[in-house]
Amino acid sequence: MTELLREALREADSLYGVAKATGVQKASLIRFVSGRQSLRLDMADRLAAHFGVKCERRNRRGFHDR
Repeated sequence: MTELLREALREADSLYGVAKATGVQKASLIRFVSGRQSLRLDMADRLAAHFGVKCERRNRRGFHDR
C-alpha cells in the first residue's frame, strides 16, 4: 500500500492539488514521498480513495473474501 500511494503521489500533477482534495497537508505528503515519514491510516485511506487504490482482505487459503 505504501509504495502504491508513493507512486501515485509521484505521478500526481500537483501535491498542492492532492493536499487540497484530501485534506492531507502538503508537507506531510512531501515527507511521505521522500520516505522520511509514514502516514496515519486515516490519511492513507483518504489518499487511497482519491487515487482509486483498493486494498482487499484475503482468507487463509489466499482467496478473496466476497
